[in-house]
Amino acid sequence: MGDIDRIIPKAVAARITGAFGVDVDVLPALPCPVYAFDSKRVQYNAGLIIKKLEKKQFSGFTKVVALFDDDLFIPVFSFVLGEARMGGRCALVSICRLKQDPLRAVKVAMHEFGHLMNLGHCMEKDCVMNFSKDIEHLDKISPGMCRFCGENIQYQLDRYLTHQGF
Repeated sequence: MGDIDRIIPKAVAARITGAFGVDVDVLPALPCPVYAFDSKRVQYNAGLIIKKLEKKQFSGFTKVVALFDDDLFIPVFSFVLGEARMGGRCALVSICRLKQDPLRAVKVAMHEFGHLMNLGHCMEKDCVMNFSKDIEHLDKISPGMCRFCGENIQYQLDRYLTHQGF
């Protein structure tokens, strides 16, 4: 959604495929979600966008990580880099504060994909599932998961692939 350097979705797709061995496609851009714009905050409500995305049919896709070029918030935070519902179908990543940096976008997308696959936040400081409250912390973590989170997500994916046909 919006004006995003074409390398960013490709980098995210390549990282998810490489890390988990699942097929990933980059879908065509969606229109700007004007319905989610909050004029008082001058930001977009991530929860409203995810709610609408989860109602949308993405034929042949069971999990979707949407990239958005504008600033996002949820009511309890002044901004969020990404948002997903645990076990949900759609996640959202804002590249607004990431300065069009593909590695930063990959880290946030991997984190949100983890939530889609039922992973919670991790206490390991270098794990991509560790909660990043700002860019400085995001830059310090790895784009990968710790052994525990990696094994957990692989278990979730294997289970999911067996039952859903990913």
